[in-house]
Amino acid sequence: MKERISKIFRKPGSLRVQLLSRSLFVLAVLLILIGFLQYVLMKNVMYRSQAEAMTAQLRSVPRDVWNSSDRHWPDQIDNGKQAKEPDTGRRPLFFMPDMSLAVIDAEGGFNEVQTDGGYSAPQLSADTYRSILSEMKERKPNEYRVVKDKDGIEQLVVFLPAGNPGNPDRLLQMGKNTDPIQDVILRQLVTFTALALLAMAGGLLLYLPLLRQTLNPLNNMVEAVERTDAGNLADRFPDQQGQQEIDRLAESFNSMLERLDISFRAERESKEQMRRFIADASHELRTPLTSIHGFLEVLLRGAANHPDQLEAALRSMHGESNRMKKLIEDLLLLAKLDRAPELQLKETQLDMLIMEMEPHLRMLADERFVSFNLEQGIRCMCDPDKLKQVVLNLFHNAVQHTDPKKGQIEVRLKLHEKQTVLTVSDNGQGIPSDHLPHLFERFYRIDNSRSRKYGGSGLGLSITQSIVEAHGGMIEADSKVGEGSVFIVTLPSL
Repeated sequence: MKERISKIFRKPGSLRVQLLSRSLFVLAVLLILIGFLQYVLMKNVMYRSQAEAMTAQLRSVPRDVWNSSDRHWPDQIDNGKQAKEPDTGRRPLFFMPDMSLAVIDAEGGFNEVQTDGGYSAPQLSADTYRSILSEMKERKPNEYRVVKDKDGIEQLVVFLPAGNPGNPDRLLQMGKNTDPIQDVILRQLVTFTALALLAMAGGLLLYLPLLRQTLNPLNNMVEAVERTDAGNLADRFPDQQGQQEIDRLAESFNSMLERLDISFRAERESKEQMRRFIADASHELRTPLTSIHGFLEVLLRGAANHPDQLEAALRSMHGESNRMKKLIEDLLLLAKLDRAPELQLKETQLDMLIMEMEPHLRMLADERFVSFNLEQGIRCMCDPDKLKQVVLNLFHNAVQHTDPKKGQIEVRLKLHEKQTVLTVSDNGQGIPSDHLPHLFERFYRIDNSRSRKYGGSGLGLSITQSIVEAHGGMIEADSKVGEGSVFIVTLPSL
């Protein structure tokens, strides 16, 4: 136990030491206050009890003793014995030892009565005696007093009126040394102090294991935090420890870990996407540049002197340059949409907007069957040019993935629960389920060879998603292999 206590106190900044020291300090302060109050209350009770006993003793003396017409009080009265010389003016008086006695007349005159084994009676001022006698005549309660006699001994003094019962003209003063009472109070105080020290020692021995058990959940959290780093964010702390504050801290800690885990995963995914983006963009740009470079070499070797070869080379170079230009324009558009999309929003009737595009869309479809199912009167706040690009991209995607002769494409527009729903569906070969989560990633292709055949760069759906999200909407895809695909765009409606 000593080693445990010394080990604890070697860490002055620990929570355990702070709780222990502060608890002991509060306990000590409380015990001191209790001891002080006990001393004051006990002293008051014992003084009052002694004063009542002394007053009763004074009242037990026959009244005619004090009312005697002979005012010559004996100089010496033996305790329990009669005066040796008989005198008609002297009466046998009996008093307890360790007492002082005095008689005060109406003018405040002080007459001390000596008793065997007694003390000198402390004398107050004449005004004080007259004030006390006046209060007693008015039957006001008079409290005891604690005063010192001429020898410096502290006495507890009580007063009692004497003389005519209706109009007392004398005061009886009895005093008793307070040392015995003080000794009793001090013994009680010493006993209380010893018991308080034992209680604190016992409390310390009992409090240490309880404190350690109480702080175990917090220590476990500290260990969990020490185990946590950027590569290990999977640990979670139990949030049902039976302590409300610790449980709240555990919940906050777990939420922080969850946010950090999501942040790190997003950062890793972002880095991976950036790596793929750079690789794909480099690949897309390298392909037309390689083609142009090859045609230039052919021209430099003499093909420029042959009109047929020259025209074929120039046409191929023109096609590759257009492809490279389209790729760069798409990249610039994506960069603008990522940074801060600039939309020219205005109230637009969507069915009319799509009908304006119908000739162009049918021309793109060639021999494919195209149907439009548009609910009239649907309006929303949008950028008409950007929304036309969304429809064009989705329609062009459907054209690329359907049969030129048997392909069927449907454009549908409807209002559902105050949301504008635009769908573009086809009966193409469909998209495998493992590709669906990646459709809107940049440069992502399901079939690279087919995309190259049609000149796609894998940015159309990414641009479409960015435009839709800039309008406060969302886009999703659903597809079954062999049955076709459907792209669903949801926008806020007016």
